[in-house]
Amino acid sequence: MERHSSPASTQRPITLLVCALGGEGGGVLTEWLVETARHAGFAAQSTSIPGVAQRTGATTYYIEVFPVPLEQLGGRRPVFSLSPVPGALDAIVSSELLETTRQIGNGMSAPPRTLVISSSARVLTTAERMVPGDGRADAQRLIDVVKAFSREHHVLDMGAMAREAGTVVSAVMLGAIAGSGLFPFERAAYEHAVRGGVAHDKVGKAAAASLRGFAAAFEAVSAPRAQAAFVRGVLAEECRDAPPPARALPAELAQRFPPAVHDLLALGHARVLDYQDAAYAALYAQRLARVLDAERAADPAGARGFAIVRETARWLALWMAFDDIVRVAALKGRASRAQRVRREVRAGEADIVKVYDHFKPGAAEFAALLPPALARRVTAWDRARQARGREPWALPLQVGSHAVWGMASLRLLASLRWLRRRGSRFAEEQALIERWLAAVEAGARENWMLGRELALCGRLIKGYGSTNERGKHTLLHLVGELAGRTAMPAPARAEAIGAAREAALADEGGKALDAALAQHGAAPRPVQAQPIRWMKRPPAATPSRPA
Repeated sequence: MERHSSPASTQRPITLLVCALGGEGGGVLTEWLVETARHAGFAAQSTSIPGVAQRTGATTYYIEVFPVPLEQLGGRRPVFSLSPVPGALDAIVSSELLETTRQIGNGMSAPPRTLVISSSARVLTTAERMVPGDGRADAQRLIDVVKAFSREHHVLDMGAMAREAGTVVSAVMLGAIAGSGLFPFERAAYEHAVRGGVAHDKVGKAAAASLRGFAAAFEAVSAPRAQAAFVRGVLAEECRDAPPPARALPAELAQRFPPAVHDLLALGHARVLDYQDAAYAALYAQRLARVLDAERAADPAGARGFAIVRETARWLALWMAFDDIVRVAALKGRASRAQRVRREVRAGEADIVKVYDHFKPGAAEFAALLPPALARRVTAWDRARQARGREPWALPLQVGSHAVWGMASLRLLASLRWLRRRGSRFAEEQALIERWLAAVEAGARENWMLGRELALCGRLIKGYGSTNERGKHTLLHLVGELAGRTAMPAPARAEAIGAAREAALADEGGKALDAALAQHGAAPRPVQAQPIRWMKRPPAATPSRPA
């Protein structure tokens, strides 16, 4: 195998920093590298530096390999360092994109010298998860940092490759290192270390899976075509319960809507169709058509790319497909979910996997599927219980979805989607959606920027339970207090709505939103009533008398 050009010389060790999160096998990878070096006849040394990364912990492993075989050193032995020196690394290999840029930020990578191999996979930090809106770091900006601070870079989805091979990410990282030509080892030396010195025909299942992951990464890094294919897909997102693939956009919709919105329209239409039925999907298209007419009135030439319709298409589909117990049962009963679970636990074809799903529907979940009159009675009964200091009523359930009766229960519950249209929550959600869409239409006809800011307010509707209710209260408050203030110029209202929306997404507690509302002269949010629960004081222990 031909080595890539590198500033390393035969007078100093080749230095490598391996960055892995907790449980990813970074220590095993280090042992493989040291064993590979020894099997190939080279001197090597490794050290580990434990740390934290706001996720599952992060440990960096530092490896040095002298590039001259021991037999050519005439009995001499190289002197290795115990810790990496910033700017003096030949390579950095990382299993997570943000962790890669964190090490670059620490000064570990030098553009003229350092090769950077990183996974495009992300494990969200605590700070990213805490943001009520989309708190994820911009993946493209992270990749730009990798490109700017490396002499050569390889970015590939190591997590997907590991799952496909049925192994851990450390085997994929080893294959990427081998494929880069960083060390003067043959591929067979790496594979010998993975097999543990066992012959090919006697390799166990775990080692065979590791070799598959190794081979996939080796080809992805060493072959230009394969590398380019993985880089093109670096920003693709993978969600745990992905929606069904978008169907082809119906010809009638393709003719009615401009090409600039076809991609989001197709995704939204498919999601709503999967959620309910064809009539509901037709309602989705009719609502978007109204917004399209309003935007065309403000921007007849479509110079702004129909951004109002695009944003409305995105958030309207998510709102119309709101979560309820029927939706949860449908997602958990899908065959794709069972397949994903088996992949995650790395179960073989003959392995038995048991999955227990825990539900705790409350009075609100049951009332959502009842007619309004019955729903009001159920919720009033539950509020009366809470007024007496008791906890909200809920029914804890455990369903074994691996068993016939458990799967049948999920499928039965999922088949009740026809009850949605007769339920109280369906009517409430449609009424709120219409209020939002009316504000978007009116805003777009008055001022394009105002319409766009109101369309973006759909981001506030997310989650379930109290989070969902809080988002709807915030949206309606912004529409009522800011969008309808005709005494304020439309551009000023658009700016105020945008500032208030971003404040609401940045602070779940609402303090930033209250400050933004006060800054623009809007009324504060109404205080929401919260039940007071009375807890019985435990009886005091009776002091024991001395004998």
